[in-house]
Amino acid sequence: MAQPSTLPDDQRALYQAFLDQGLTVWLSRLPAQLEKGLDRRRHGDLPQWEKAVAKLPALPDERRVTLDESTVRVDLDLDDSRRRQCESLLKKLMPWRKGPYSLGGIEIDTEWRSDWKWQRVAPHLASLEGRRVLDVGGGSGYHAWRMAGAGAAFALVIDPSPRFYWQFQAVRHFVGDADGGRTHFLPVGIEDVPDNLGFFDTVFSMGVLYHRPSPLEHLQQLKDALAPGGELVLETLVVEGDERTVMLPGSRYAAMPNVYFLPSSAALCHWLERCGFDNARVVDEGLTTLDEQRATEWMTYQSLADFLDPDDRTRTLEGYPAPRRAVVIADRPR
Repeated sequence: MAQPSTLPDDQRALYQAFLDQGLTVWLSRLPAQLEKGLDRRRHGDLPQWEKAVAKLPALPDERRVTLDESTVRVDLDLDDSRRRQCESLLKKLMPWRKGPYSLGGIEIDTEWRSDWKWQRVAPHLASLEGRRVLDVGGGSGYHAWRMAGAGAAFALVIDPSPRFYWQFQAVRHFVGDADGGRTHFLPVGIEDVPDNLGFFDTVFSMGVLYHRPSPLEHLQQLKDALAPGGELVLETLVVEGDERTVMLPGSRYAAMPNVYFLPSSAALCHWLERCGFDNARVVDEGLTTLDEQRATEWMTYQSLADFLDPDDRTRTLEGYPAPRRAVVIADRPR
């Protein structure tokens, strides 16, 4: 296995963090996981994303980093030339879906107002102070930075998208070591987490469950990653109904081809209990609004407005109920 001192900068800190956390079982798998996740043969655009991050200019040491407010913000002095250079390079990583970020005066208005989701979730969490946290399907890492801002001792994003990996590394370039090296990204999925790891104090899975053809398997994987007594934070698409209500869309839902089971929030709590979780409770539920998910200068593709019936915004293009999301929190028994 490669030694941390011989690795690229973007991987060295990850290896060292796994060593520091005692994740030795997982550490032995990192070389193969990184090689697969960042394989240029599988991801044709990956070289240009890597090159864009590598070209980001050196930044002043003096900076103010804010991770505990709505915008992940890095305030530093950039002359106009460097600011334009940074903005051009950051736009090569588009689309930016989760945020918002403000990096050296560059305002990245992402597709999702992920801060709104965090505001709905955060009041219901066990304190993240000193906790080891896993963010499954965390995109560019916005929520992980907020977890670090809330005091997490170790925040790990896993997401198989190499674009999101390089977006995270771009933000890291601006943040520097202001988070104390507590925030990390590994380009893998939940299926790549070692079985029965039992390590994390809090596990987040937000916007993932409905993409899984076997939702109970996903819930079991999340449980296995948790330490006894740990907390699961689950956010997913739901439908209205009782504990027996589950919708399986056709080939597409809101134009997405990979959407499977949409339970009611009551059914979701029932699933969690069947998987062995305790105290499953719904802490938030509501329709996704056109103000929360929309096209922007930093995400110029179609967004929610294009996926709803133009004559009836309560329905998708396919005639299903419009996207409704719930946040459910549950505990792994001690």
